[in-house]
Amino acid sequence: MRGGGLILTIALIWLIIGAIAAGQRGLYTDTPENCPGISTLAVTVIAGPLNYFGVNPEVEECILPEPSQ
Repeated sequence: MRGGGLILTIALIWLIIGAIAAGQRGLYTDTPENCPGISTLAVTVIAGPLNYFGVNPEVEECILPEPSQ
């Protein structure tokens, strides 16, 4: 149980750091409400502390699958 709690704590801290980085980049207020904008926000949060080591994730294009007919 103790190892699982440690992993959960590290993952939570990782995502919090990513959320802070997204806020510093203005992604919460300046992001367009479309697929690439929201995807860029999501991958920035997921990248976590890597944002502070030069990683600048951006999604240029989203290709969503079409439903079958």
